[in-house]
Amino acid sequence: PHSPMFSKSIAILFIFFLFCQNILQAQPANKTVSLPPLQTTSSKWVDSIYNSLTLEQKIGQLYMIAAYSGGEKYNQSDIEQLILNYNIGGLIFMQGNATAQAEQTNKFQLMSKVPLLLAMDAEWGLGMRLTGIRDMPRQLMMGAMRDSTLVYKMASAVANQCRRLGVHIDFAPVIDINNNPENPVINFRSFGENKFRVANYAIQYMRGLQDNGIMACAKHFPGHGDTDMDSHKDMPEINKSYAELENLELYPFQRLIANGIQSIMVAHLHIPAIDNQKNIPSTLSSKTITNLLKGKMQYNGLIFTDALNMQGVAKYYAPGDIDLKAFEAGNDVLLF
Repeated sequence: PHSPMFSKSIAILFIFFLFCQNILQAQPANKTVSLPPLQTTSSKWVDSIYNSLTLEQKIGQLYMIAAYSGGEKYNQSDIEQLILNYNIGGLIFMQGNATAQAEQTNKFQLMSKVPLLLAMDAEWGLGMRLTGIRDMPRQLMMGAMRDSTLVYKMASAVANQCRRLGVHIDFAPVIDINNNPENPVINFRSFGENKFRVANYAIQYMRGLQDNGIMACAKHFPGHGDTDMDSHKDMPEINKSYAELENLELYPFQRLIANGIQSIMVAHLHIPAIDNQKNIPSTLSSKTITNLLKGKMQYNGLIFTDALNMQGVAKYYAPGDIDLKAFEAGNDVLLF
């Protein structure tokens, strides 16, 4: 029942990013620009494209597939077939180099009936994924600085990188709190162990992206910091009371929601205080996404799953079953 609204939202957001990019590219880098409201003609365009799609094509719009412009997982021909046969809604570019990705982006966008929504993990810039691009500082280093405005400047620079390469969404910032020294997957990707600094610096990162026409994505909800297991390999469990979670893990998410974060990514975590069903990760939990994130926390932006090929979820459910459960839980876009 969610599919029409979600695919329509993606198309509308794409138009929004076109407005952002066209206006901001013509302005000085340090100038704040007020964006115009979406026009009636744009809404008519969205409706005309949406109404021309078959049910399968509308479903395809809700998937964001991993694309590799280089490396051992290079998959250009696979992506072309998914665009032509299934009308997929978006791509997350993972490996390669800037030239190859730019060439693929132009080709894929020309092939697609509906403009593709493109994303990358660019937590420390496009160098996180692409060869030949210098890395910017990790979040832990930024968290050690006293001047949070430098975070805004760095995120603005990352936004400019994304725009030059045709990327609309940066899956950043990480707003997990680095409160477990045994954490194998977050650590230097976090701003630190202080919830106030994590939230304040994350807001600067978010604004640096979104002020420059790139959608930010706060991750990994409800908070992946206090784990000693990598959700790429299994499903971590966080045994805390809800009061403890609300006081610490949920704090940065609530702050970013209040400040206008446009998207959030949900982690593969088992948190009994929120949902005690056996082997139900937060990604597939309606209590986590619909009841808590959308209901109690009043979030109404886009919700992305974390990659659904990670063992934190794939170990327990088959392809297809995962997709259905993810949609039933309240996710908008399925990643990978």
